[in-house]
Amino acid sequence: MTVSFLKRKIGIPGALVMGLGSMVGTGVFISIGLAAGVAGPPVLPAILLAAFIALCNGISSAQLATAHPVSGGTYEYGYRWLNPRLGFTAGWMFLCAKSASAATAALGFGGYLLHAFTPNPRVPIVVPALGILLLMVLLIRCGLRRTNRVNAVIVSVTLLSLILFVISAGPGFFIAEHLYFSVSDLASPSFLHACALIFVAFTGYGRIATMGEEIRDPKRTIPPAILVVVFATALLYLAVAMTAVGAVGADELGRLTHQRTAPLESVLNALGKPTMARMVTLGALTAMLGVLLNLILGLSRVLLAMSRRGDMPAVFAHIRDDSPRTAVVGVGVLIALIALPGQVMLSWSFSAFTVLVYYALTNFAALRLPPENRLYPRVFSYCGLGACAFLAFQVDPKVWIFGLGLIGVGLLGQRVLNPVKKRVILH
Repeated sequence: MTVSFLKRKIGIPGALVMGLGSMVGTGVFISIGLAAGVAGPPVLPAILLAAFIALCNGISSAQLATAHPVSGGTYEYGYRWLNPRLGFTAGWMFLCAKSASAATAALGFGGYLLHAFTPNPRVPIVVPALGILLLMVLLIRCGLRRTNRVNAVIVSVTLLSLILFVISAGPGFFIAEHLYFSVSDLASPSFLHACALIFVAFTGYGRIATMGEEIRDPKRTIPPAILVVVFATALLYLAVAMTAVGAVGADELGRLTHQRTAPLESVLNALGKPTMARMVTLGALTAMLGVLLNLILGLSRVLLAMSRRGDMPAVFAHIRDDSPRTAVVGVGVLIALIALPGQVMLSWSFSAFTVLVYYALTNFAALRLPPENRLYPRVFSYCGLGACAFLAFQVDPKVWIFGLGLIGVGLLGQRVLNPVKKRVILH
């Protein structure tokens, strides 16, 4: 089969916008509330710990993407520096993890959209979720350059709305007692569970690595873009979490997330600020759009890479007008299937397990890099590997048991589709 490659069109500004668009979305508007409901006030140190783990993973991703800048992310790195089974497992986990994250973003969009018009909507959130998913798939099929312009607008509106949220729900409503926690809380299973849930929100920087084939001058672009995006997002998440928890308390924030799937809008309504609530709703809608758009971009590139090797059906390896159009449609169908039940917490927990396995393999691959390709000390990769492997099993046991079974199913499917695993290295 002739391998077609994508053109390098993305510079540092485009990489930064793509990373921010992937990270400033579902995490800040939904997962903070989910984690607050699980852990309570310790959700704040959970954000810091998740950010540190993400930084370690980002350093590993940056080194790998610089050394081997092709579409596919850890799927390709696993094939090159580990072995075909671990490479496939990384790609399979990425497809599962990010499809679940995309489904959560679509459902979050549905929740914020419906509550913007009526306090007690009768339309299931899955209806607008599937509608916006279809729209995003059609947009991405039109090509990357147009997608990047939309992405820049989405990120700008989202950041403005979050700044307004912090200002509106900030000092005047801040109750210090809502943030109190003891040191012993940091050793509890609920704290570790919250770290796993929050960690998923920080993994959008991986979109920069998975699209390495389309980034100009990868060595100079990818590492600074990933590091800047992780730091900026951590600061933003902390500001929003402190504001929300300080205003209504962690338990109430968790309750609002489960009940309405629109916690930040609900916080402002509870504080008697309906106008600001509508502004935040607008930002939440654009944020979910940005996350969904960037996830479909990243997922389609991984599916493209897996199809090139024969680990997925060859039809998804076709490129037309510089876009893997059939891969885009394929991931759109997968996301729709996960979103159909309409369960936000279930989708996010499943995403947490699978993405932690994916980044454990990322760090493992980074440890196998030869010295000439290593940009940072190995200690970051060791920390990332240990933390991801540990946190993966802090989610609901039913979730990780199902996830392990899914890995087995995937490996069995790979044996059927690709009995002679292609070891060719893509340059």
